[in-house]
Amino acid sequence: MKYIFLVMFLVLQSFAGVVKSPIVSVDEKNSQATIEIDKIDVGISGFIFHKLGDKQGVILKNIVVSSYDKDSKIATLDMSTFDALRNNALPDGKWSVSVGDEAILAFGYTRGLLIAPNEDIYHRITRSVKDLQWVHPDLFATTLSFFGHPTPLREDFTKFSIATSVGLVFIFLDEKLFTLDAKSFKILNITDAALKQEEINLPFYTRVEEIDAAWWGEGSNELKAYEPHYYELLSKANPDNKELSSLIKNYKAKGLK
Repeated sequence: MKYIFLVMFLVLQSFAGVVKSPIVSVDEKNSQATIEIDKIDVGISGFIFHKLGDKQGVILKNIVVSSYDKDSKIATLDMSTFDALRNNALPDGKWSVSVGDEAILAFGYTRGLLIAPNEDIYHRITRSVKDLQWVHPDLFATTLSFFGHPTPLREDFTKFSIATSVGLVFIFLDEKLFTLDAKSFKILNITDAALKQEEINLPFYTRVEEIDAAWWGEGSNELKAYEPHYYELLSKANPDNKELSSLIKNYKAKGLK
């Protein structure tokens, strides 16, 4: 029953539709903009869309929600260069973000990638969570092989998200399920997942038998341990998350026993 409750909680909390809201202010110097919205989670990513006509428009910037004030209902967005659809054969536009442009957030949140330590846990979670299109980790493993990274890096997740329109990444660690924005890698939710880990497949469950390795560089070595690596990725992307810090501390304490 606890596991069923977990799944229902995820369905209700994590898989909302795309969020759209007009830009209400722009700070070009600090590469920030703001929107007014009833509710939004810090870490949700998206982009800013500028209309050129009734049926045409252009994407100007990537955005990530960096803060949210519940009283004023103002969300601050950090802006960065949008290069997901880059084409050197096409000219660059000279448009800049302005008040009235549209912030589009949580794009791709109907598609998810699950990183799990074994086949049993992978199938238990994916078969129970409804209203989400799961992208199989075999595709991610193939992407890692192309980059020569048997040890996945954070930027590998970002590139995979862009290529497959995956908006959410789920990572199972130590009987917890972490829900992440695929581009910002910010933690959106941490849920109890009381599933026993009988075996571990490295770097995660996949039917791809071997991930090709590059000759040198970060990510080119074989992954030796599951939990430490993914905890490290989460920690670097979420240094101020107190719940994560506590979980890592407890994990390390158990390892010393």
